[in-house]
Amino acid sequence: MRIPLTPSGGRAMALMTLLLAIPAAIAWVAAGMGYVWCWPIAGILTLAWLAGLAFFRDPQRKTPKDTDILVAPADGKVVETARLDHHQDIGGPAIRIGIFLSVLDVHINRSPCAGIVRSIQYQPGRFLDARNPEAGRQNEANAIVIEPDQPHTGPIIVRQIAGLIARRIVCSLKVGDRLQTGQRIGMIKFGSRTELIVPGHDNYTPSINLGEKAYGALTIMARRTKSTVIQNRNHVIAETKQYA
Repeated sequence: MRIPLTPSGGRAMALMTLLLAIPAAIAWVAAGMGYVWCWPIAGILTLAWLAGLAFFRDPQRKTPKDTDILVAPADGKVVETARLDHHQDIGGPAIRIGIFLSVLDVHINRSPCAGIVRSIQYQPGRFLDARNPEAGRQNEANAIVIEPDQPHTGPIIVRQIAGLIARRIVCSLKVGDRLQTGQRIGMIKFGSRTELIVPGHDNYTPSINLGEKAYGALTIMARRTKSTVIQNRNHVIAETKQYA
């Protein structure tokens, strides 16, 4: 049976157990022996320990089967949907969808599509509040560039961005890794931001609105536009005729 906690939080969970769970157990024993003042201490320490463990929860998710979609790379509130004239990692126009992860959200990051990891670019920086529009540009970040499987148009980028509380980005990938849609790719410890960046202004249509809640690997974030689908199908037909 799989334990629904991420191994990435092993050290932090061990430290919380040492500092919170063990003292809580001692306080419970003392309370049971008649030291009444230990009851609230035991309760507070136990709740704090359970809350800390809950931050590292890693639920099993079943991704949608539609091949024309990109799923959410994280749980959280959609705080930005922007059309960019130029994005350096895309090399041209792009659409960026930003998700804010509060301390109450699941903090596991997931791949929005199947594909190959082409590069991983770490950027040192500040620790502004992840809801700040400048956080994406100035904060510590890690950009995962994915060359998606057909029929998607790439590159597709997932940016992990540290927040005011978050000070550690975890990425479990290396260049050349093959990804499946919804696969776990890392996490950001405590409040943070995750961005999904797709090429062009017309290749994809966002499927989620500002203020809505996204769930990693479950929520459809963007869908290929009909014109792109038709264009790709015509290209396949033309190639088939060429080599027939």
